[in-house]
Amino acid sequence: MMRFFSKHLYLVAFTAFALSIGCGGGDAPEAEPTAEATPEAPAVPANVFEVDPSTAATITGKIAFSGEAPKPRRLNLSADADCTAMHDGPIYDERVVVNENATLKNVFVWVRNGLEDKQFAAPSEKASIDQEGCIYAPHVVGVMIGQTLSVSNSDPTLHNVHPLPRSNVEWNKSQAAGAGTIDETFSKPEMMIPIKCNIHPWMRAYVNVSPHPFFAVTGEDGSFEISGLPPGEYTLEAVHESLGNQTIEVTVGAGESATAEMTFAAK
Repeated sequence: MMRFFSKHLYLVAFTAFALSIGCGGGDAPEAEPTAEATPEAPAVPANVFEVDPSTAATITGKIAFSGEAPKPRRLNLSADADCTAMHDGPIYDERVVVNENATLKNVFVWVRNGLEDKQFAAPSEKASIDQEGCIYAPHVVGVMIGQTLSVSNSDPTLHNVHPLPRSNVEWNKSQAAGAGTIDETFSKPEMMIPIKCNIHPWMRAYVNVSPHPFFAVTGEDGSFEISGLPPGEYTLEAVHESLGNQTIEVTVGAGESATAEMTFAAK
Protein backbone atom coordinates (compact mmCIF):
# COMPACT_ATOMS: atom_id res chain seq x y z
CA MET A 1 0.00 0.00 0.00
CA MET A 2 2.79 2.39 0.94
CA ARG A 3 4.69 1.48 -2.27
CA PHE A 4 1.59 2.19 -4.39
CA PHE A 5 1.07 5.56 -2.67
CA SER A 6 4.69 6.56 -3.29
CA LYS A 7 4.44 5.67 -6.99
CA HIS A 8 1.19 7.60 -7.26
CA LEU A 9 2.75 10.66 -5.59
CA TYR A 10 5.73 10.50 -7.97
CA LEU A 11 3.44 10.36 -11.02
CA VAL A 12 1.48 13.40 -9.79
CA ALA A 13 4.68 15.40 -9.21
CA PHE A 14 6.13 14.46 -12.62
CA THR A 15 2.85 15.35 -14.38
CA ALA A 16 2.75 18.75 -12.64
CA PHE A 17 6.34 19.47 -13.70
CA ALA A 18 5.62 18.50 -17.30
CA LEU A 19 2.53 20.67 -17.37
CA SER A 20 4.47 23.62 -15.98
CA ILE A 21 6.95 23.39 -18.85
CA GLY A 22 4.23 23.07 -21.45
CA CYS A 23 2.36 26.06 -20.03
CA GLY A 24 5.36 28.37 -19.98
CA GLY A 25 7.00 27.54 -16.70
CA GLY A 26 10.66 28.23 -16.04
CA ASP A 27 12.32 31.35 -17.44
CA ALA A 28 9.88 33.67 -19.17
CA PRO A 29 10.63 34.38 -22.83
CA GLU A 30 12.23 37.76 -23.55
CA ALA A 31 9.76 40.52 -24.31
CA GLU A 32 9.60 41.82 -27.83
CA PRO A 33 11.60 45.06 -28.12
CA THR A 34 9.39 48.09 -28.25
CA ALA A 35 9.90 50.93 -30.69
CA GLU A 36 11.79 53.95 -29.35
CA ALA A 37 9.63 56.90 -28.42
CA THR A 38 9.51 59.58 -31.08
CA PRO A 39 10.97 62.88 -29.77
CA GLU A 40 8.30 65.43 -29.17
CA ALA A 41 8.18 68.41 -31.50
CA PRO A 42 9.19 71.76 -29.99
CA ALA A 43 6.36 73.33 -28.10
CA VAL A 44 4.48 76.05 -29.96
CA PRO A 45 3.16 78.91 -27.82
CA ALA A 46 -0.52 78.27 -27.27
CA ASN A 47 -1.57 81.91 -27.40
CA VAL A 48 0.42 83.47 -30.22
CA PHE A 49 -0.80 86.99 -30.82
CA GLU A 50 -1.30 88.10 -34.41
CA VAL A 51 -1.60 91.79 -35.17
CA ASP A 52 -4.59 92.78 -37.31
CA PRO A 53 -3.02 94.42 -40.39
CA SER A 54 -5.85 96.93 -40.56
CA THR A 55 -4.96 98.27 -37.11
CA ALA A 56 -1.16 97.85 -37.25
CA ALA A 57 0.76 100.93 -36.09
CA THR A 58 4.25 102.30 -36.74
CA ILE A 59 6.81 104.19 -34.67
CA THR A 60 9.58 106.06 -36.49
CA GLY A 61 12.28 108.40 -35.28
CA LYS A 62 15.95 109.30 -35.00
CA ILE A 63 18.59 108.97 -32.32
CA ALA A 64 20.52 112.23 -32.03
CA PHE A 65 23.98 112.91 -30.62
CA SER A 66 24.90 116.11 -28.79
CA GLY A 67 28.35 117.42 -27.97
CA GLU A 68 31.74 116.83 -29.53
CA ALA A 69 31.99 113.58 -31.42
CA PRO A 70 34.85 111.36 -30.22
CA LYS A 71 37.74 110.84 -32.62
CA PRO A 72 37.56 107.44 -34.29
CA ARG A 73 40.06 104.93 -32.91
CA ARG A 74 42.13 103.16 -35.54
CA LEU A 75 42.24 99.38 -35.25
CA ASN A 76 45.56 97.55 -35.33
CA LEU A 77 45.17 94.47 -37.53
CA SER A 78 48.88 93.71 -37.80
CA ALA A 79 48.61 90.53 -35.70
CA ASP A 80 47.24 88.74 -38.77
CA ALA A 81 48.77 89.44 -42.20
CA ASP A 82 45.68 88.02 -43.92
CA CYS A 83 43.49 90.60 -42.15
CA THR A 84 45.82 93.47 -43.02
CA ALA A 85 45.93 92.46 -46.68
CA MET A 86 42.14 92.74 -46.96
CA HIS A 87 42.15 96.52 -46.46
CA ASP A 88 43.60 99.32 -48.59
CA GLY A 89 43.39 101.90 -45.82
CA PRO A 90 42.89 102.28 -42.06
CA ILE A 91 39.98 100.61 -40.27
CA TYR A 92 38.31 102.26 -37.27
CA ASP A 93 36.31 100.80 -34.42
CA GLU A 94 32.55 101.29 -34.28
CA ARG A 95 32.16 101.95 -30.58
CA VAL A 96 30.67 105.41 -31.13
CA VAL A 97 29.77 106.26 -34.73
CA VAL A 98 28.35 109.75 -35.17
CA ASN A 99 26.72 110.27 -38.56
CA GLU A 100 27.07 113.42 -40.66
CA ASN A 101 23.65 114.61 -39.55
CA ALA A 102 24.65 114.47 -35.85
CA THR A 103 22.83 111.19 -35.21
CA LEU A 104 24.09 107.87 -33.86
CA LYS A 105 24.63 104.66 -35.75
CA ASN A 106 24.35 101.20 -34.16
CA VAL A 107 21.71 102.06 -31.56
CA PHE A 108 19.30 99.23 -30.74
CA VAL A 109 15.73 100.54 -30.37
CA TRP A 110 12.99 98.28 -29.03
CA VAL A 111 9.64 98.25 -27.24
CA ARG A 112 10.67 97.66 -23.66
CA ASN A 113 7.22 97.83 -22.02
CA GLY A 114 3.67 97.47 -23.26
CA LEU A 115 3.64 93.97 -24.77
CA GLU A 116 4.07 91.84 -21.66
CA ASP A 117 0.62 90.25 -21.98
CA LYS A 118 1.22 89.04 -25.54
CA GLN A 119 3.22 86.18 -27.05
CA PHE A 120 4.65 86.33 -30.55
CA ALA A 121 5.99 83.65 -32.87
CA ALA A 122 9.70 83.89 -33.67
CA PRO A 123 10.44 84.95 -37.26
CA SER A 124 11.47 82.15 -39.60
CA GLU A 125 14.00 84.48 -41.25
CA LYS A 126 17.50 84.26 -39.79
CA ALA A 127 19.37 87.23 -38.41
CA SER A 128 22.87 87.35 -39.89
CA ILE A 129 26.39 88.40 -38.96
CA ASP A 130 29.30 88.02 -41.37
CA GLN A 131 33.03 88.15 -40.74
CA GLU A 132 34.49 90.14 -43.59
CA GLY A 133 37.92 91.76 -43.55
CA CYS A 134 38.29 90.50 -39.97
CA ILE A 135 35.40 92.72 -38.90
CA TYR A 136 31.93 91.69 -37.76
CA ALA A 137 29.19 93.11 -39.97
CA PRO A 138 26.82 94.39 -38.88
CA HIS A 139 28.24 95.68 -35.62
CA VAL A 140 24.86 95.51 -33.84
CA VAL A 141 22.08 93.04 -34.57
CA GLY A 142 18.73 92.16 -33.01
CA VAL A 143 17.05 88.76 -32.76
CA MET A 144 13.91 87.48 -31.11
CA ILE A 145 13.94 84.66 -28.58
CA GLY A 146 14.00 81.45 -30.62
CA GLN A 147 15.04 83.18 -33.84
CA THR A 148 18.21 81.83 -35.45
CA LEU A 149 21.36 83.92 -35.48
CA SER A 150 23.46 82.78 -38.44
CA VAL A 151 27.17 83.66 -38.41
CA SER A 152 29.22 83.27 -41.59
CA ASN A 153 32.93 83.61 -42.38
CA SER A 154 33.78 85.31 -45.69
CA ASP A 155 37.47 85.61 -44.82
CA PRO A 156 40.36 83.38 -45.94
CA THR A 157 41.41 82.93 -42.32
CA LEU A 158 40.26 81.17 -39.16
CA HIS A 159 37.90 82.93 -36.74
CA ASN A 160 36.08 81.89 -33.63
CA VAL A 161 32.72 83.24 -32.53
CA HIS A 162 32.40 83.76 -28.78
CA PRO A 163 29.32 85.52 -27.29
CA LEU A 164 29.61 86.58 -23.65
CA PRO A 165 26.03 86.65 -22.31
CA ARG A 166 25.00 87.28 -18.73
CA SER A 167 21.65 85.45 -18.85
CA ASN A 168 21.84 83.19 -21.92
CA VAL A 169 24.10 80.18 -22.49
CA GLU A 170 27.67 81.04 -23.47
CA TRP A 171 29.21 79.28 -26.48
CA ASN A 172 32.52 79.49 -28.31
CA LYS A 173 32.88 77.96 -31.78
CA SER A 174 35.72 77.99 -34.29
CA GLN A 175 34.92 78.76 -37.91
CA ALA A 176 37.47 78.02 -40.62
CA ALA A 177 37.64 79.76 -43.96
CA GLY A 178 34.94 78.39 -46.24
CA ALA A 179 33.13 76.63 -43.39
CA GLY A 180 29.37 76.57 -43.13
CA THR A 181 27.42 78.98 -40.99
CA ILE A 182 27.17 78.77 -37.22
CA ASP A 183 23.46 78.80 -36.34
CA GLU A 184 22.41 79.44 -32.75
CA THR A 185 19.38 80.69 -30.83
CA PHE A 186 18.91 82.49 -27.53
CA SER A 187 16.28 81.64 -24.92
CA LYS A 188 16.17 84.75 -22.71
CA PRO A 189 15.80 88.48 -23.37
CA GLU A 190 19.14 90.27 -23.01
CA MET A 191 20.54 93.51 -24.38
CA MET A 192 23.98 94.14 -25.86
CA ILE A 193 25.56 90.70 -25.59
CA PRO A 194 29.16 91.20 -26.75
CA ILE A 195 30.52 88.81 -29.36
CA LYS A 196 34.29 88.56 -29.70
CA CYS A 197 36.87 86.59 -31.65
CA ASN A 198 39.59 85.20 -29.41
CA ILE A 199 41.95 85.02 -32.38
CA HIS A 200 41.49 88.67 -33.42
CA PRO A 201 40.92 90.74 -30.25
CA TRP A 202 39.78 93.87 -32.10
CA MET A 203 36.72 92.08 -33.49
CA ARG A 204 33.56 92.96 -31.58
CA ALA A 205 29.83 92.85 -32.30
CA TYR A 206 26.68 92.98 -30.16
CA VAL A 207 23.51 90.91 -30.31
CA ASN A 208 20.28 92.01 -28.62
CA VAL A 209 17.64 89.41 -27.73
CA SER A 210 14.03 90.60 -27.58
CA PRO A 211 10.90 88.71 -26.44
CA HIS A 212 9.01 90.10 -29.45
CA PRO A 213 9.78 91.20 -33.05
CA PHE A 214 9.38 94.95 -32.52
CA PHE A 215 12.88 96.39 -32.68
CA ALA A 216 15.30 98.12 -35.05
CA VAL A 217 18.95 99.23 -35.33
CA THR A 218 19.85 102.75 -36.45
CA GLY A 219 21.91 103.14 -39.60
CA GLU A 220 23.82 105.80 -41.50
CA ASP A 221 21.23 108.52 -40.84
CA GLY A 222 20.39 107.53 -37.24
CA SER A 223 16.80 106.66 -38.12
CA PHE A 224 14.69 103.67 -37.14
CA GLU A 225 11.26 102.27 -37.91
CA ILE A 226 9.25 99.76 -35.91
CA SER A 227 6.17 98.67 -37.83
CA GLY A 228 3.33 96.17 -37.46
CA LEU A 229 2.68 97.11 -33.82
CA PRO A 230 -0.67 96.56 -32.17
CA PRO A 231 -2.06 99.95 -31.08
CA GLY A 232 -1.21 100.82 -27.49
CA GLU A 233 0.94 102.69 -24.98
CA TYR A 234 4.61 101.78 -25.01
CA THR A 235 7.94 102.50 -23.40
CA LEU A 236 10.50 102.71 -26.17
CA GLU A 237 14.14 102.16 -25.22
CA ALA A 238 17.29 103.07 -27.16
CA VAL A 239 20.37 101.09 -26.08
CA HIS A 240 23.97 101.96 -27.01
CA GLU A 241 27.00 99.81 -26.23
CA SER A 242 28.96 102.54 -24.45
CA LEU A 243 26.62 105.53 -24.02
CA GLY A 244 23.94 103.72 -22.01
CA ASN A 245 20.20 103.90 -22.69
CA GLN A 246 17.35 106.34 -23.12
CA THR A 247 13.59 105.76 -22.82
CA ILE A 248 10.51 107.59 -24.05
CA GLU A 249 6.78 106.99 -23.69
CA VAL A 250 4.87 106.61 -26.95
CA THR A 251 1.15 106.16 -27.59
CA VAL A 252 0.04 105.03 -31.02
CA GLY A 253 -3.50 104.41 -32.20
CA ALA A 254 -4.92 101.87 -34.63
CA GLY A 255 -3.39 102.33 -38.05
CA GLU A 256 -1.48 105.40 -36.89
CA SER A 257 2.16 106.41 -37.06
CA ALA A 258 3.95 108.06 -34.13
CA THR A 259 7.34 109.77 -33.94
CA ALA A 260 9.92 109.30 -31.19
CA GLU A 261 13.30 111.01 -30.90
CA MET A 262 15.97 110.57 -28.26
CA THR A 263 19.39 112.13 -27.71
CA PHE A 264 22.64 110.74 -26.33
CA ALA A 265 25.21 113.20 -25.02
CA ALA A 266 28.97 112.93 -25.42
CA LYS A 267 30.78 111.58 -22.39
